[in-house]
Amino acid sequence: MTAAVAKPSETHLHLAGELLTPLPEGALWWARKRVLVVSDLHFEKGSAFAARGQMLPPYDTAATLSVVERLCASLRPATIISLGDSFHDRAAELRLPEAYARRIQALTAAHDWVWVEGNHDPDPPQHLGGRATKTLRIGPLVFRHEPTGEAGEVAGHLHPAAMIIGRGRSVRRRCFASDGARLVMPAMGAFTGGLNVLDAAFAPIFPEGVMAFALGQERVFMVSNKSLVADKPAGARWRR
Repeated sequence: MTAAVAKPSETHLHLAGELLTPLPEGALWWARKRVLVVSDLHFEKGSAFAARGQMLPPYDTAATLSVVERLCASLRPATIISLGDSFHDRAAELRLPEAYARRIQALTAAHDWVWVEGNHDPDPPQHLGGRATKTLRIGPLVFRHEPTGEAGEVAGHLHPAAMIIGRGRSVRRRCFASDGARLVMPAMGAFTGGLNVLDAAFAPIFPEGVMAFALGQERVFMVSNKSLVADKPAGARWRR
């Protein structure tokens, strides 16, 4: 698999014959259809942790919403697909501040917003607007939360991350994972972690190997399979 020809500041990729643009914010832009895809927003994860005694700053929902709002203002998508786990748990809507609810309602009113069912949030709050589905098919692409390996699939759930070693140091970044036939999105939520793309969980989805598209500050970087390394065990040292 190779990335498609792109502008110097962009990385493009092909999936099922469609040209897609992975964005450094962790979203996916399908320009031909004016579709913006986001995944694993995990709204109100901070307040869920706080309820269990882990006092995290309660600003993750606001930070994640701000990213989505900036992308909408810049790209003007017709459709926004949220690929599941948009809310951290079933009680998240009860903890959602009214100001944040109004911001979500503004987004769902301005765009055809699709809530794809996730394992954390099978029933998105109806008062926030948008429409809900388990799976969404548009042309040759199919959008769902948990990846199955189907050709043309865009999924989330696994929170892929890439580890790269170079010049004596390691770099770990959230990433898009793809083999040209299917793609797994990075988690976009402010407090979400990542699973190394070399983890065994990705093997059934990408049986012939995976390519990572790592998120940088201003662009996305293609990383070949040969450059990827597994996470080191706790206390271990890297050996070249």
